[in-house]
Amino acid sequence: MLRVGLTGSIGMGKSATAQILRDAGIPVFDSDAAVHALYAPGGAAVEPVGRAFPGVVIDGAIDRARLSELLKADPDGFETLEEIVHPLVSEAREAFVSEHEAAGHTILVFDVPLLFETGGEKRVDAVIVVHAPEEIRRARVMQRPGMTEEKLNAIIARQLDDSIKLQRADHVVETSGGIEDARRQVADIITALKRRAHGEQG
Repeated sequence: MLRVGLTGSIGMGKSATAQILRDAGIPVFDSDAAVHALYAPGGAAVEPVGRAFPGVVIDGAIDRARLSELLKADPDGFETLEEIVHPLVSEAREAFVSEHEAAGHTILVFDVPLLFETGGEKRVDAVIVVHAPEEIRRARVMQRPGMTEEKLNAIIARQLDDSIKLQRADHVVETSGGIEDARRQVADIITALKRRAHGEQG
């Protein structure tokens, strides 16, 4: 079974690319969605994160805005949060693998925004990086509700420079040409991945 990492900086079009992969029948594990589930009422992260960051639990769920404010005031808190959340996400990821491996899938994709930043590329067989020019990326992100230049710059500061991601990628999806162009690129990548998954060359 081939494990493929999908990554890209904010505003590059990674979520759209993940959906294209799903539409093509490739299972995609969304790490952000896994975290949302862990933070929701009844989620496994609610109690430990609430203990580590008092005041962030509201109505039985982690209030992400409050957590973000606390982390902004205390950047060292990121390490504490990761120590709690990463093992729980790993459990969800392995359950995803077991389910789809049993169903006979030969390619699984893992959508991880900070793949390189967290060393996640070591756990996959290939990496797809989603990319768009800087001006397009910024224009996309600034359309999001509540986004400011300050917030965007803080997010970018936590992400590896895009030029380095591109150098380390096995495959690149360039999203500035629109959704149909991206679909064509993804189709070619899937063909290459299927060849590799079945032990073929080229």
